[in-house]
Amino acid sequence: MSHHILPIAGATCQGCANKIRRALQTLPGVRGIEVDLETQQVQVHQDDDRTSKAQLQDAIAGAGYAPAKTPACHTTSQATHPPAETGDAVDIILNITGATCASCVRTIESALRNTPGVDQADMNFADRTARVRGHARPDTLIQAVEAAGYGASEANEGDDEAQEAQQQAHYRQLLRHMWLGLGLGVPLMAWGLLGGDMMVRPGEPSQWIWLAIGVATLAILATAGRHFFIGAWKACRNHNANMDTLIALGTGAAWWYSMVVVLVPTALPEAARHVYFEASAMIIGLINLGQALEVRARGKTSAAVKRLLDLGAKTARVMRDGKETDIPVEQVQTGDLLRVRPGEKIAVDGEVQEGQSRIDESMLTGEPMPVEKTPGDRVSAGTLNEGGTLLYKATAVGRDTALSQIVALVKKAQGSKPPIGRLADQVSAVFVPTIMIIAVISALVWFNLGPDPRITHMLISATTVLIIACPCALGLATPMSVMVGVGKAAEHGILIRQGEALQTSSTLDTIVLDKTGTITEGKPAVTDIVCADGQQETSVLQLAASLERGSEHPLAMAILNEAAQRQLSLESASQFQALNGKGVTATLAGKAYRLGNRRWLESEGVSITLDSQPLTDKGATPLFLSEGNTLLGIIGVADRIKDDSRAAIARLKDAGLTVIMITGDIEASARAIAKQAGVDEVMAEVLPEDKAKKVLALQQEGRTVAMVGDGINDAPALAQADVGFAIGTGTDVAIESAAITLMGGSLHGVADAMAISTATVRNIKQNLFGAFVYNSLGVPVAAGVLYPFTGSLLSPVIAGAAMSLSSVTVVTNANRLRLFTPRKEPKS
Repeated sequence: MSHHILPIAGATCQGCANKIRRALQTLPGVRGIEVDLETQQVQVHQDDDRTSKAQLQDAIAGAGYAPAKTPACHTTSQATHPPAETGDAVDIILNITGATCASCVRTIESALRNTPGVDQADMNFADRTARVRGHARPDTLIQAVEAAGYGASEANEGDDEAQEAQQQAHYRQLLRHMWLGLGLGVPLMAWGLLGGDMMVRPGEPSQWIWLAIGVATLAILATAGRHFFIGAWKACRNHNANMDTLIALGTGAAWWYSMVVVLVPTALPEAARHVYFEASAMIIGLINLGQALEVRARGKTSAAVKRLLDLGAKTARVMRDGKETDIPVEQVQTGDLLRVRPGEKIAVDGEVQEGQSRIDESMLTGEPMPVEKTPGDRVSAGTLNEGGTLLYKATAVGRDTALSQIVALVKKAQGSKPPIGRLADQVSAVFVPTIMIIAVISALVWFNLGPDPRITHMLISATTVLIIACPCALGLATPMSVMVGVGKAAEHGILIRQGEALQTSSTLDTIVLDKTGTITEGKPAVTDIVCADGQQETSVLQLAASLERGSEHPLAMAILNEAAQRQLSLESASQFQALNGKGVTATLAGKAYRLGNRRWLESEGVSITLDSQPLTDKGATPLFLSEGNTLLGIIGVADRIKDDSRAAIARLKDAGLTVIMITGDIEASARAIAKQAGVDEVMAEVLPEDKAKKVLALQQEGRTVAMVGDGINDAPALAQADVGFAIGTGTDVAIESAAITLMGGSLHGVADAMAISTATVRNIKQNLFGAFVYNSLGVPVAAGVLYPFTGSLLSPVIAGAAMSLSSVTVVTNANRLRLFTPRKEPKS
């Protein structure tokens, strides 16, 4: 079993993805295909190596989506860059500094995407990181970011503690800057509000006092506001404009105007000799306060990842040279024997060699019940040993453990952008320049048409427009909600790999459920024993198990397991024969017995006097047991539905979804299971290779379809669906085979994922609405549209406070998702 990650180019719609899948599905050995439109890559899972990587690339090229090719469904060519290195594309994470708004994000992403060797680049403004996929070297990417006017460094494993410490230091620095700005601005504003004279008259002592205040304000701009002016200069040098540009222009203009009033008051009309030092200082203080609150709230956003990281054990007890030694978990090697005692965490992934215990795997699966572990079973890093002592062999360490892969997936998903989030990117491309134009127009209107003092009104309106329109909230609206939503899903054992899947899950109207292993337990079990007159359940089961002792058929294993659970002793059989499609026959204690289907036993002269229809109606397979030609009983064997499948399906139906079961079983058996599970529509007798066609047919009807399967046999259908849910248990699940992976085996995970998705998208819409409405209403008010009704203009200080408050509001609203809990019970 192997998989390849291959780059593609120009695939922008579901039709493109389907064409790539069809091209690859024809190749031998290919069992699963995942097309990621966002990162422009395709993951191909193979059962064997019959198809080489070069053949896979040729198939993609034949479909018209290889890098440097023109896609068949598009007519415009796309620029591509020659790779900087050969080999598979890799992901590089960069820590970004200096980014302050959505415009910065757009500039950084553009700089990275235009770098040779980069296939895809996305920045997460919420945690100030950029994920770059391609062949470019880290130093080349860092240079590209620095050339755009920002700072960058490569993020390494284990950076989380250092980043948290850096974030705390940044938070304290912002608070210091806040106190500097407000320390001067608040007293000045209080003086003005209490009736103090803010006018400057030539030759009076107050002129020199205001000069000293002006110098103090300049010191605040050069310290607490220094990063705004540096950011504005870098943006200007790179022919860009961002939040720093607006703040620097607004506060700088207020300071320069005030200094002109102080130094040459006679150059201005007496009514316009008003200083605004308090505005510059207060704005700098308030914006720093807003950013400090944002940093603090942002730290809570990534709490889910921190909790996952904290789950890992710090030390491991390793058996070496016949002795048990405690060593740091980083020093454990694959193949080491480790001992875990009651109450300790499993250090690394492994396989049990000795002992028996119960393991709490809720951190992986979201399911609270401990799982029994015996020799041969697999255990996962971070899970908790509740019972006995286990000796296990390490099979995966470091980044290869299931916990590490989960953390990596969560971080990657938190940095992804759902389609709704790209709206902010599109707006930011023109937003800041538009605001600057509006500020200039506002100033000209007030200067030419406004009442006296015109110059004062012109300054206030232009400054207020620049300050209130800073697009901080716009840049935070989507990534903050995505980070919290993906983290909340991870807490419930749900791994969301893509932002697109997060959004699409909230719009589903049809869900297709595979039967075996999804609705049902995935293994046959004895459900009923019907006895002829004079027979007992125990004796019928004991005879049947003794007959099946030499068989490896799944139905035989179900009977043997039931006998083992009842602790029945089995007899030795002779002359055993397994007849394909019929059953088994053997001799027990000198008597001939048969166990098989009705048609075979009747052909052998056995009179079937018991009614098997009730078993068939429940979806069970009836096995008839006879001694000679005398019927002793019927044993019903079925793949039982999971205990919570019916309740989970009821939740899905309550959410307005059409629930369809798809299976290769015969119609009657399938409908019996569907009736028990509460499924209304059934697709029976469907071959595995035809499941994807059934999903496509539903999509062609205009439905938005989710497919739920085991992630391996159902891979084509999972890839075809608008959202694929891979359902499994623990580390056995193929976490790369679907857009969303459920680490537990319950269908409640699907309902939970959809509920979290809906809540997250709703939260994003709230944030975007708030950010857009805030700017849409705030800018006209700042420009002075209410002046004819109120007789006054909006103060730049109030604009600064409002702008900071908008960012804090968005972050706080996103963090509300941390309190969200999916409703487990269906509506009654």
